[in-house]
Amino acid sequence: MTDESDLEQREETPWFLYLIECEGASIYTGITIDVARRYAAHVSGRGAKYTRARKPMQLLGWLEFPNKSEALKAEIRIKRLTAAQKRALVGELRSEPAQQKTPA
Repeated sequence: MTDESDLEQREETPWFLYLIECEGASIYTGITIDVARRYAAHVSGRGAKYTRARKPMQLLGWLEFPNKSEALKAEIRIKRLTAAQKRALVGELRSEPAQQKTPA
């Protein structure tokens, strides 16, 4: 059973949009609450179907959003961009994941 404080905690959890350069110079875009953990999953072959077929080469960076809804909206916008347009965004991305907040 979830109480109101648990729901508030989840709604306040920051979400991250991240970009990974894969084999063939393609760029994968995804969202998560833990960039380092998710990138490790992609590298180990437990990530998305896309990154299982195209080996991840490097994490290009990430952007933080206040909630999942905002991250999803940004993911949709960025997935519509070309690889060249995504590469132009790399300068705006953060490259070192923030410390993750552990839910109480």
